[in-house]
Amino acid sequence: MAFMEKPPAGKVLLDDTVPLTAAIEASQSLQSHTEYIIRVQRGISVENSWQIVRRYSDFDLLNNSLQIAGLSLPLPPKKLIGNMDREFIAERQKGLQNYLNVITTNHILSNCELVKKFLDPNNYSASYTEIALQQVSMFFRSEPKWEVVEPLKDIGWRIRKKYFLMKIKNQPKERLVLSWADLGPDKYLSDKDFQYLIKLLPSCLHPYIYRVTFATANESSALLIRMFNEKGTLKDLIYKAKPKDPFLRKYCNPKKIQGLELQQIKTYGRQILEVLKFLHDKGFPYGHLHASNVMLEGDACRLLDLENSLLGLPSFYRSYFSQFRKINTLESVDVHCFGHLLYEMTYGRPPDSVPVDSFPPAPSMAVVAVLESTLSCEACKNGMPTVSRLLQMPLFSDVLLTTSEKPQFKIPTKLKEALRIAKECIEKRLIEEQKQIHQHRRLTRAQSHHGSEEERKKRKILARKKSKRSAVENNEEHSAKYSNSNNSGSGASSPLTSPSSPTPPSTAEHAPF
Repeated sequence: MAFMEKPPAGKVLLDDTVPLTAAIEASQSLQSHTEYIIRVQRGISVENSWQIVRRYSDFDLLNNSLQIAGLSLPLPPKKLIGNMDREFIAERQKGLQNYLNVITTNHILSNCELVKKFLDPNNYSASYTEIALQQVSMFFRSEPKWEVVEPLKDIGWRIRKKYFLMKIKNQPKERLVLSWADLGPDKYLSDKDFQYLIKLLPSCLHPYIYRVTFATANESSALLIRMFNEKGTLKDLIYKAKPKDPFLRKYCNPKKIQGLELQQIKTYGRQILEVLKFLHDKGFPYGHLHASNVMLEGDACRLLDLENSLLGLPSFYRSYFSQFRKINTLESVDVHCFGHLLYEMTYGRPPDSVPVDSFPPAPSMAVVAVLESTLSCEACKNGMPTVSRLLQMPLFSDVLLTTSEKPQFKIPTKLKEALRIAKECIEKRLIEEQKQIHQHRRLTRAQSHHGSEEERKKRKILARKKSKRSAVENNEEHSAKYSNSNNSGSGASSPLTSPSSPTPPSTAEHAPF
């Protein structure tokens, strides 16, 4: 497909950050092996689910591929003799379910291509490296001065974004990085505005934004070139990783967990907040802050991947902030993601879960104050502070930034309006997703409460009382009939009670229990 061709009509743009869950529903034994029937679900909707069939050998193959992450994953061991016994199959099924639970709840593993292809082969069968190579090759036909040195395989977490090490033919020692990315589900700009804004990115100058050397786009993807930085990203510094290594190897299981020095935390944090404020003031949507999107250059942090929001790509932390209805603007998303970044800089690892109930000891209480304002239960429930408010907090207010570079990013008025509308559409989809998750959570809680042991006991007691009440009513009705029949026989003139209108129960019988 030529680089300037249109995307296929009716192409489905999946949100790859929506979690997949997997439950083994049954197993079936064939001649020499057992197959496990697995129900996979995307997000909270039961309707968005499908069945896959996997053998133990498929699990084993996946597990071998995931060894690059350096994690000890709980795959049940192989068994050559007696592996068709009914009890063994039941026990293995439990073990495989536990294995699925572990890989689908690990934030990095659950988003990796290996796991997605295992659970959802229909949507992840394409080779995005090959697609990217085709696109890049077509581009080079019109731009012959660039040359690919090698693919940088799996250095990022996105399935539909690929990287290549580049050089300029007349400057063979200089290394650059080309990134190619497909469109995402939040691409709301018109094709014309989208392509114009992508090509505008090289004109963006800011001391804390990593410079784009070249950028171009078509209706279905974008291609950008930046200088290769041997030092790597902020995440590489924290995890002491090599920039060219695969994402899973670099960040899944760090050998040494150690946060940064307090002065680094203060300086880097202030620089990142300054560039977020700059983008917010410009009306440029970001929403993609995390430690891998911050390049280190000397003593400066420089923000990467401004193109992500234009492409409509979902955020790395979307599965976190989609749980909280007060984090519903891209500005508040940036602040919440800054909390994740600050936690990682402070403790050398991401938080185990969000919201964070209590924070470990930090180099300064001023750090904890910022973390509490962005990651605590109260913050997630009530909303995020503004970037301006964070800049005024003691951790950052006394940091002096020395830079002579003047920020410059001129966006035409018409495109500012297009960005504003696109931003509103992105936020609208987020709000709708948060609403659905909230409703699902309430329904799940209600069902859980209804099915609890205490509720079952209450219902049994109510049923017994109702049964006794019915028995009493029947006895009263029978007595009334008997009495009426005797009165009739003796000629008494007292009024009769109609059999079709039994005596109503007393008010006490309708009192709530």
